[in-house]
Amino acid sequence: MKRSGIVLLALLFLALGCFSVGPDYHRKDPAVPNRFGSVDQDITTSGAVGMELLSSWWKILQDPILNSLIERAVRGNQDMQIAQARVQQARALSLFSSSKLYPEGGPSGTYERFRRTESGSSRSASGGGSIKREDDLFLAGFDASWEIDIFGGVRRETEASRAELAGTEDSLRDTLITLQGEVARNYIEYRGVQLRLEIARKEVEIRKESAEIIDARVRAGFVSELDLARARGELASAESRIPSLENSLFAALHRMGVLLGSEPMSLATELRAPTALPRIPESLPAGLPSDLLRRRPDIRTAERDVAAATARIGVSTAQLFPRFSLTGTFGYQSNESGSVFRDASNFWTIGPTLRWPIFNFKRILATIEFSKAVQKETLARYEKSVLLSLEEVENSLVILSQEKRRKEALTEAVASNDLAVQFANERYLAGLQSYLAVIDALSAQYTAQDQLAQSMQNQVLGFVSLYKALGGGWLDFYPADDEATN
Repeated sequence: MKRSGIVLLALLFLALGCFSVGPDYHRKDPAVPNRFGSVDQDITTSGAVGMELLSSWWKILQDPILNSLIERAVRGNQDMQIAQARVQQARALSLFSSSKLYPEGGPSGTYERFRRTESGSSRSASGGGSIKREDDLFLAGFDASWEIDIFGGVRRETEASRAELAGTEDSLRDTLITLQGEVARNYIEYRGVQLRLEIARKEVEIRKESAEIIDARVRAGFVSELDLARARGELASAESRIPSLENSLFAALHRMGVLLGSEPMSLATELRAPTALPRIPESLPAGLPSDLLRRRPDIRTAERDVAAATARIGVSTAQLFPRFSLTGTFGYQSNESGSVFRDASNFWTIGPTLRWPIFNFKRILATIEFSKAVQKETLARYEKSVLLSLEEVENSLVILSQEKRRKEALTEAVASNDLAVQFANERYLAGLQSYLAVIDALSAQYTAQDQLAQSMQNQVLGFVSLYKALGGGWLDFYPADDEATN
């Protein structure tokens, strides 16, 4: 018993003094500029982004229907459910990894009825009396084993699984941001196409009226058939643009239905009535580039991937070293049920185990090299995600800035073309010019109106892209336990 006690004390001493092999992870963020290069003072400022604005940026548009659509999408979208299930899986795997730090085992019990051979049951080993050929065996006991994590392989695995869990939670937040942005984008496109359809249908009505007026003037002999042919040709061209716009309208409608976890036409009645495009504020805060490193879930996920890959190097390195386990068994065994738990029936074993796969060194070294290569890949992905996020923000800022200028110019163009149409119609009816001038004026008028509608739509889409790129929409959202996420 003295020897076993010494062995146990030695193993406990090793356990207390154990360390973790492999590199320790130290976060190192890539360098980012001090400010965004495309910030326009008339649209954005470089001040810190307000928490309220980031947590629910779409509410700045003050559109109750959009607010309702995003709220319902978060509850019903299947991608959100998939991401939540992955968080639950990662949480379970993290618990599984950490459980390896503790002993394993438990109680057990066995009953057997058996028969010996005749030669084995004729006499007892001492030659005193015969042994029963058929007999019972009752066994009850407890066994346990504990792998002592001297070199930290299990602790590195636990470290990796926790980093992967955090990354999975941030992936859920990234799914949330993407969903909010997709619902908003399709809703804005839907309202924009509705506005363009209204302009196109108005053009068709005006061209129908013009064709009827010209038809009457042809019958009266005031103008030639050429003017009527031109008017009917422009009418047909205007009518041909409507089906294409309706295709875009229904595509956005169907997409929104699916994003909400419903069938594609589920929102047809709710969104049938046209409404104006939401208006964005004149001044919008963009924040600082360094904020993206803590705010964007995809960057946070990439950084956690680097942490997990670094810990995996330690898991692989630990395979080079011996593994120590402590196993023990205590139980009772008897051929009679009444005497199972007597002192004379008990037995026990306890002792250490050493396993050292020295012939697998080449394979283990290859695994270590593989783990190091994975860590380099995840680091490059992390740095790339930062650059891509900066690109997205800069592009969104440019869209907001340029579309504001384009909208101002198109607004002036629409007003001027309205006057041109009025003057062209008056001169045509007075016989001072051909109908070709009216056609040109009408074409320019509706082209400018359609472009203005597109510019208004693009400006709001730029707003959506900006706050999606800034990582807004999740600051008040945290992955909950299983019951809360279902």
